[in-house]
This record gives sequence, structure tokens and C-alpha cells, in this order.
Amino acid sequence: MIDAITLEVMWNRLIAVVNEQAAALMRTSFTTIVRESGDLSAGVFDTRGNMIAQAVTGTPGHINAMATCIHHFLAVYPADTLRPGDVLITNDPQKTSGHLHDFTVITPVFSAPDVGREARLVGFFGNTCHVLDIGGRGLGTDARSVYEEGLFVPITKLYDAGVENRELLKLLAANVRTPEPVLGDIHAQVAGNDVGGRRLIEFMDEFALESLEPLADAIIDRSERAMRAAIAALPDGEWRNIVYSDGYEEPVRLEVTLTKLGDEIWVDWAGSSPESTRGINVVLNYTHAYTTYALKCALAPEVPNNEGSFRPVHVSAPPGSILNAQPPAAVGARHIIGHFLPGAIFGALAQIIPERVMAEGAANIWNIQLTGKDDDGRLWTYVWFSTGGTGARPTSDGISAAAFPSGISGVPSEVIESLAPVIIHRRELRQDSGGAGKYRGGLGQTLEFSVRTRHPYTFSPLFDRVHFAAQGADGGHPGALARITTSSGEELDRKGARELPAGAHVTLELPGGGGYGNPRDRDPAAVHDDIREGLVSASKARSAYGIDPEPGD
Repeated sequence: MIDAITLEVMWNRLIAVVNEQAAALMRTSFTTIVRESGDLSAGVFDTRGNMIAQAVTGTPGHINAMATCIHHFLAVYPADTLRPGDVLITNDPQKTSGHLHDFTVITPVFSAPDVGREARLVGFFGNTCHVLDIGGRGLGTDARSVYEEGLFVPITKLYDAGVENRELLKLLAANVRTPEPVLGDIHAQVAGNDVGGRRLIEFMDEFALESLEPLADAIIDRSERAMRAAIAALPDGEWRNIVYSDGYEEPVRLEVTLTKLGDEIWVDWAGSSPESTRGINVVLNYTHAYTTYALKCALAPEVPNNEGSFRPVHVSAPPGSILNAQPPAAVGARHIIGHFLPGAIFGALAQIIPERVMAEGAANIWNIQLTGKDDDGRLWTYVWFSTGGTGARPTSDGISAAAFPSGISGVPSEVIESLAPVIIHRRELRQDSGGAGKYRGGLGQTLEFSVRTRHPYTFSPLFDRVHFAAQGADGGHPGALARITTSSGEELDRKGARELPAGAHVTLELPGGGGYGNPRDRDPAAVHDDIREGLVSASKARSAYGIDPEPGD
């Protein structure tokens, strides 16, 4: 047994180790996807493949999916076959975070050999990152199977006893549009794990730990007990909710049933739409990731996220449904649907704990991929993320232009313009986009851009909420619908890549979050503040809140 004070000290040291792992990865990354947006995960595992701790940065779709994926690695490469210097890699959508653009790198960590004793496996470090390109059609929704979406790398060795797998790297370089940043980020993933491994050995030496298992068991068992206690505090019962996404060619229905009994909860997505013929499908691993994340946010946000916090939660979706897509279903834009899952779960939980869940928000981040030729005829591609508004909360307004549930950060305009032939003409909060309520929904943003080359370019937007707005809660109003227009006057309301002429401007109007509570109950001072700051127009103040502007508003 580890006493409570020692356990707390060791836990904080372990968190420092994984945070240093993540920091090393981000600082050595070649792309803004990782360096600026934080589209990554980082964590430490015991020799049995149980996640003990994660870094404080990263997305649930990466972190929670990575927490379950290491068992797939160990099925291919059992622990007793691994050697110092081995590094494993895959982008298998079904076994990691759901699409080919995400590489997961797992590094076994070995103790230093002693006199008369070989190095011993003591744990694993893992991370997942979204790479800039993986070949195929590029990041988008248009593919009809995973084979069209890019290069598939099964679980394999990136390093074998310290020797680089150059043939694999040659294949990667030959199949992507941007080999330098793609290979650079993979090497950054290796470097991040190496830093974590060195710090872990130092940590174990300092505390004279022969094995991580006793510490892992103490941490994981405490997390499991705390999560079970949070679930047990709910009444036994069953609750359902249904939400809709724009989908691709037709709306997507997401139906969830929560069944709580004792200190466990079952989440079943039966009744959801079948697989799509396009790349918006979600694999079960990703469905599990955002389901467990939502429940933890609502029930036990203070509990460490590890193997123990997952054990009382059981997630299912019918095989062949859009939330349990089977190979070779196209999955490139799986987050468009996956990011709706927390909102659907919150809607079900609102029936019993309305004071602990927020109204619906913009949900998925908007990925913008641009591809074209520069003025010298060289191929270029660039991806960045933009965000709408979150739903209002029971005691406060939603957050404007913030990514929930993904946690992704936006990329500054100056950075985008310095790394790609893109001009950002306008970027501002979108007035009146937050749903009215006692607490206002977060605002979306308006973003206008063009490409500064004399060649046409391909615009592949990953978006939603053009047809289905974020709903308010407890009398709150919906957020504004999204809108995409071009300088030719065309309005884009369906997913899919488009080729645009040189000089064409695109304007994105991202959706807002739903409001919470009756708008007529909003503090008049807060309405006047919103008017003065340009967040709410005078006409919206009158129609939704029943308040006339004052001099100085």
C-alpha cells in the first residue's frame, strides 16, 4: 500500500512527466496542427497496457481512443517480444482514433540494465497526432471507402531495436503531398516519447520503484472508485435523446439511450443512422472516446482520466451504423459526427441533472483544407481549424469561438498567412449568432479568406449545422445556423471539395451555441454590455430580450 501523501507526490510527478512528453512533441512538431492547435494526445501506460495518466493538453478523440488502442499493439507485438529501441506505429482507423490522418506512436520503456540483469520493460509511452497529409483525396468527406482516403499503415515497427524502418518512411514520403512536415511530425512523436521515457526512469529511480504496477493499481483503483461513486449518485433508470446532423446527402440521426444501474452505466447508440456512403462515418473506438468524455464531464470532471474511469462505462453501437462503421467504410471526416455525441448525451442527462449540463453548441470543429499550386507550379496544401460557439451553461454564458468537445485551439491569422499562400481578409465574432437566453450561447465567428496565387485552388471544408441549429435548454433559443458563401455569390450548403478560381474569396459564418433559460430573465446590464461590445444587435436585444438600447450602447 502507498500512503496518501506519497501517492499524491508521485501522482504529481507522473503528471509532470507526461506533460513534458507532450511539450517536447509540440515544440519539435513541424505543423501548426500540433504546435498551435494541440491536435494530439500523450500518455503513459503500465506493462499491461493500462493508461495511468495523460498530459493536460490534447483532444478526447485522441486521448480516450489511445487509452484503449495499446491492447491492439500488444496483440501484434506481445510485451515479451519487444526490445530497447523498438518503436511501434499505426494509423489504422479501427484500432486508434478513427481516420488515416492520425498516427499513433507507442514506445516501450526499459530500465537500465544492471550487472547480471538485462533491461526490463517498465511501461509504455504513447501519443497520437494529426498529420498534415496522408495522400489519397486529402482530408475531406468525398471518399466512398477508406482505400480512397490515403495510405494505410498497419501496426508495424517504426524502429526495430533502434534501427529506423527506412523502407516505411520512403513509402510515406512517396504517398503524401507534404513529405517534410509529415515525416517531421512523426519524428517529433518519437522524440516526445523518448523524453517521457527518460523522465519516467528518473522518476522510478528517485522513488526506488522496481515496477510501475503498484503505483498504476493505486491510481487506477482510486479513479474507478470515484467514477463509480459519481454514477451511483444518479437514480437508476433509462433516458433517451435524439439529435440531428446535416450529414452528407441526407440528415444523420443520432439516438442515444442511457441505462444506469447501481454504479455502472450503459450507453447504447441503437437507432442511429446506418453507415453513410461518404467519409463521415465513425468507428466504435472514436464513439467510445467521446461518449466516455461526455459522461466524465457531467458526472466526475475532477477524477483523473485513465483506465479506472472507463471501467464502469459500457458503450455500444450496432455494427454497420454510422457510429460503428465497418471496414472499408470511409471515415476521413469522422469528427463531424463524433463531436455531436457529447451534446446528445447531455440532452439525455438534462432529464435528471439539468444543473450539470450545457445547452447544445456548434459541436464539430471546422477543418479547412486548401490545396493548389504556387506561382512556381509547386503543389501546396494547408489545413487549419476554426470553431463556433459553445452552448450556454446553467450559470454562465457560452464561450465564443471555442472548440467543445474537441478542445482544439484556433490558429492565428498571422501564422496561417506565413505558412501558406492564404490571405485572411476578415476574422471577427459573428454578431447575434449566440442563442438568446438567461445565459447567452457562445458566438461563432466570421472568417473571409482567399489564396494569393494565380492558379485555381481546391477548397475542402468540413462543416455542419447549416441545416440543424444548436438547440437551447430550459427555454433558451437556438444558436444561429452556419453559412458558407463565395465571392461569386454561390452558397455552399452541402459537404464536398470544390475547385475555386484564382482570386475567389470564401466567407465562413460559423454557428453559435444555444442559450440557457428564458431570455427575458437575462440581467439587463448583461444585455447592454453585449450591445456595447457588438455581440448582440439593437434589434435582437428588442426582439429576444425585450430591452431597448440606452445612450452609449
